[in-house]
Amino acid sequence: MIRPVLIDTHAHLYEDVYAEDRADMILRMQSAGVAKAYLPNVDETTIEPLLNLCENYPEIFVPMMGLHPCSVKENWKASIAMIEKVLFSNPSRYAAIGEIGLDYYWDKSFIPMQQEAMILQAQWANELNLPVILHSRNSMDDIILLLKKKIKVTRTGIFHCFTGSLEQAQRIIDMGYYLGIGGVVTFKNAHLPEVLKAIGPEHLVLETDAPYLSPTPYRGKRNESSYITYVAAKLAEIFEIPFSKIAEITTQNAQKVFNQTVLTTE
Repeated sequence: MIRPVLIDTHAHLYEDVYAEDRADMILRMQSAGVAKAYLPNVDETTIEPLLNLCENYPEIFVPMMGLHPCSVKENWKASIAMIEKVLFSNPSRYAAIGEIGLDYYWDKSFIPMQQEAMILQAQWANELNLPVILHSRNSMDDIILLLKKKIKVTRTGIFHCFTGSLEQAQRIIDMGYYLGIGGVVTFKNAHLPEVLKAIGPEHLVLETDAPYLSPTPYRGKRNESSYITYVAAKLAEIFEIPFSKIAEITTQNAQKVFNQTVLTTE
C-alpha cells in the first residue's frame, strides 16, 4: 500500500532537547510518513550538531546554512564570516540559505544589522543558485520591501512560519515564494485558516519548526517532525480535501523549492 509522503521543510532536530530520545524521535517521524526534514542553521554554535545529524542520517535530513536574525548581535560579522566559510567550502551540500530574515519581536536595536545580514545572505543565495528560508516575525512588510527594492532572490524560497494577512500572503505569492505552515494553523482562534482558504494549498509547504510551536494537541510541549501530520490534517479540513491530497500537493511544492525528489514509500 502506498502511503502519503510528507516533508518537514523546517525543523531544528539537532538541538539538545532531543539528545536522550533522538533515535526514537526519528523512528516516529518515519512511521508518520515524513520522508525528509530540512534543517536550518541558527549561528556558528549550531553548525557542528546540524552537520553531524545530517551526516548520520543523509537520506532523511538535509542541511541549510545561514545566520538567524536573532543571532545578529554586536559580533555578527564574525559569526557570518564563519558561516560563509562553511557554506562556500562545500556549497552543493546545502539545500537553501537559511534561516535568515528579520525579527522585530525580541530586540529592535539591531534592525539595521539584521537587514544588512539578510541582504548579504540573499546575495549568497543568488551566487549559489539556492532558495532562501525567511524568518519574518513582526517584520514581514520590511522583508517584502527588501526583496523588491534591495535584493531579488532568483530561486525565491519559503516564508517560514507564515501567520500574516491575506494581503501579505498575496504579495508573497506574487513574488513566487511559498508559505511555510506549521502548528499555529491548529491553534484555537487562529485567523490563519481563513487566510489560507482564500489562497489555496498550491502555495503552501509543511513545516514544524521543531522543537518549537507544537500543534494542538501538543501545544506547549516539545515539537517533533512526526507531529506534522496534525498540520496536514488541519489543512485537509480547511480545504475539504483528503489528507493524501494535501500530502501530495505540499510535497510537490517542497520538491519545487529545493529541486530535490522524494520517493514514495511503501
